[in-house]
Amino acid sequence: MSLIHLEDLSKVYRVGDQEIRALDQIDLRIEEGEFLSIIGSSGSGKSTLMHLLGCLDTPTSGRMEICGKDLAKASSDELAGVRNREVGFVFQAFNLLPKLDVVSNIALPLVYAGVPHAERLVRAKKAAADVGLGDRLSNRPPQLSGGQCQRVAIARALVNNPRILFADEPTGNLDSTTGRMILEMFDALHAAGKTIVLVTHDPAIAAHSRRVIEIRDGRITREYKP
Repeated sequence: MSLIHLEDLSKVYRVGDQEIRALDQIDLRIEEGEFLSIIGSSGSGKSTLMHLLGCLDTPTSGRMEICGKDLAKASSDELAGVRNREVGFVFQAFNLLPKLDVVSNIALPLVYAGVPHAERLVRAKKAAADVGLGDRLSNRPPQLSGGQCQRVAIARALVNNPRILFADEPTGNLDSTTGRMILEMFDALHAAGKTIVLVTHDPAIAAHSRRVIEIRDGRITREYKP
């Protein structure tokens, strides 16, 4: 069974009397352990697809199975449960809380999961060490570089050991050298068996994955191996 299975998936928004088909009859399978990139220009539908895959929204129609669960008509609570247990997110803007230190930022998913405080600290410190920030535990995001902030975000995404890691333009706010370092981290995570889905507009970044799908006008128009 595929880790993710989408069939005839559509997402339609209404603005006044106008119908906008953000996604139009998408068919997609993602296997466990894959490193997939979704590429497309602004407005292509790639961010909408990421939101559905990440259990942030439900489709208007079609089939959406993630980690063996039928989520096409899932409630908000059902989506939140899968999101918390099975999914980790890394965003372009890091989305860290500026008043919390590194450990507290990393531990946030564990708070939502109801993990006891002492265990949260142990797991968050280990996750920080795993991304090379073991000496920055008490620092807050304004005291860190962009690359360090993104490493905190990666540690936060991984601290719950999710089955799928989603990365939305993860190098977009970084210089080229730091961006390469972050992509090397994704390469290492994939080599260790993690399923990674990366959204980008840049073919050079997509080339780090093992399979690329191109989205245009809400449809998959091309699939290739870099």
